[in-house]
Amino acid sequence: MILVTGGAGFIGSNFVLDWLARDSEAIVNLDLLTYAGNLHNLQALEGDSRHIFVRGDIGDADLVTRLLAQHQPRAVINFAAESHVDRSIHGPEEFIQTNIVGTFHLLESVRAYWNALPQAGQADFRFLHVSTDEVYGSLNKDEPAFKETHCYQPNSPYSASKAASDHLVRAYHHTYGLPVLTTNCSNNYGPYHFPEKLIPLVIHNALAGKTLPIYGDGQQIRDWLYVADHCSAIRRVLESGRLGETYNIGGWNEKANLEVVNTLCAMLDELQPRADGKSYAEQITFVKDRPGHDRRYAIDAGKIEKELGWKPAETFATGIRKTVRWYLDNQQWAQDVTSGAYRDWVQRQYVA
Repeated sequence: MILVTGGAGFIGSNFVLDWLARDSEAIVNLDLLTYAGNLHNLQALEGDSRHIFVRGDIGDADLVTRLLAQHQPRAVINFAAESHVDRSIHGPEEFIQTNIVGTFHLLESVRAYWNALPQAGQADFRFLHVSTDEVYGSLNKDEPAFKETHCYQPNSPYSASKAASDHLVRAYHHTYGLPVLTTNCSNNYGPYHFPEKLIPLVIHNALAGKTLPIYGDGQQIRDWLYVADHCSAIRRVLESGRLGETYNIGGWNEKANLEVVNTLCAMLDELQPRADGKSYAEQITFVKDRPGHDRRYAIDAGKIEKELGWKPAETFATGIRKTVRWYLDNQQWAQDVTSGAYRDWVQRQYVA
């Protein structure tokens, strides 16, 4: 049995689905179901006794303590986080509460549980904390990619809150001996991605005949990681990662935002052409850049490949095609998750 937090969100739900497709080991899935948490992501598991869903907050110490005592998991994997830079700029308090205070309470509950385990159980237990490359700050065009030893220089309330949570996890290992692992990933994409992030937003807006908003000049560079590859890397780190270590997980796919959008438009032109025969690229609109927008992220995933033998299975070309096909085949999913509140937020955020 393992306990997964945030398992109804984008990466978390992909991990849960992938885990149960490959393994008979059960999962307790704790998720608060905020706007980006969606039980529809987990519909395929309806009636599956290996999946135990609990709605709740990682900061609820009584609930987490009860779940740990009842299910006796051998590992806790922490996906739970507020995760969108733009939202953190408009409302940082939720990010502080969930990503810092929530992680602290989760660590305290897990530490108490771990301390009470027999010696063999303590040796086998793992706490895996899932984090982001954004904690490292921004790179200039010619600087080498982020390694695990790169200093933390977070530039947004979101990345600062994740940096703080990473430091807490590290401290609980070095101070209390808690057997932790940390992963810092690059930009994920793939199925079940809430349509506020670049790739699902562009697909959703393109099909709806809306503008495709691009911040600034569109030359912000990100490393793109297909979510199924991320899930396989987490499994590998959980299995064989060295205690107390951090592993950067990336796709070796640096792309400028504008290049990504043009790729999506060309693919949609091929797979679901506009009725008027024009290209979706005509819907591209450049909007005011967001405050403090990091120019470039790049992950050096050499450590996890050297130590654990992991490397991504998908190129950007193969992963993005799978992603576009999934959204074309699951347009009702996108319609269901884009509520009126979401539409109001997008309208406020992307101002020309």
